[in-house]
Amino acid sequence: MSMDLLIEKIRAKNNPTVAGLDPKIEYVPRYIIDKNYSIYGKNIKTVIESIFEFNKGLIDALCDIVPAVKPQSAYYEMLGYHGAKLLDRTVQYAKEKGLYVICDVKRNDIGSTAAAYAEGYFDKDGYNVNSITVNAYLGSDGIEPFKKYCDESDKSIFVLVKTSNPSSGELQDLRLENGETIYEHMADMVSCWGENSIGKSGYSNVGAVVGATYPHQLTELRERMPHAFFLVPGYGAQGATARDIAGAFDKSGVGAIVNSSRGIMCAYKNSGTSEQNYAQAARDEAIRMRDEILSVL
Repeated sequence: MSMDLLIEKIRAKNNPTVAGLDPKIEYVPRYIIDKNYSIYGKNIKTVIESIFEFNKGLIDALCDIVPAVKPQSAYYEMLGYHGAKLLDRTVQYAKEKGLYVICDVKRNDIGSTAAAYAEGYFDKDGYNVNSITVNAYLGSDGIEPFKKYCDESDKSIFVLVKTSNPSSGELQDLRLENGETIYEHMADMVSCWGENSIGKSGYSNVGAVVGATYPHQLTELRERMPHAFFLVPGYGAQGATARDIAGAFDKSGVGAIVNSSRGIMCAYKNSGTSEQNYAQAARDEAIRMRDEILSVL
């Protein structure tokens, strides 16, 4: 089971965190850009190769510390078809290094279009990632193609339930006639979708995205969704602390993986270290984050 594999990797490294790979050329150290500029000149190849070198350096520095990486597809899609290839190269390199890959795409549509998205990210001829994020607010017919991979293949999904952005409550906190909020109803749907793919860990291949910026709801949803593994954004750059995310975990300290993207990727800028030491700075931040989170579990 895919979620069992993620939990095994978390336990092996004693680290319930995932490093986001959301690269912009502004994040890449200047010396890397200058080196590729001297080879490729002023064109998109310089941008692509610089970002890939940056990603590789981060992956090499983190692969024995973190169990997973989470590339956000938007940062690759902004580069057009060049970015699609860059995403594929990044995914494959991360997998070669033994990392679990969660592609943050928040995809969905209806019927055959949802099936096309599922095949594109999960099939061996596509990106072939371990897991993706999914927006389920189109209803169950848009989830079924993704759920099929969870039930029949070694794949998982994380469904948006209570997101970390400030305006999430405009829709997700609205109350239905029975008094439930929309995000609570979505949580129950996620639990239902995961019933056929619960592994030996007790968690299903249908997980949930629940933001660390809403710690009270995070704790409530952990109780409401005992078999759903959580992907928790909002730590670090978005303002949430380790204490805020403690409620995402079950009594044995399992049940969630916490994301940090800019906090790790741009650690060299935040710490004031030299850009040549960007990978070591990322590693140091990943270790600091791990230790801080473990201290509250």
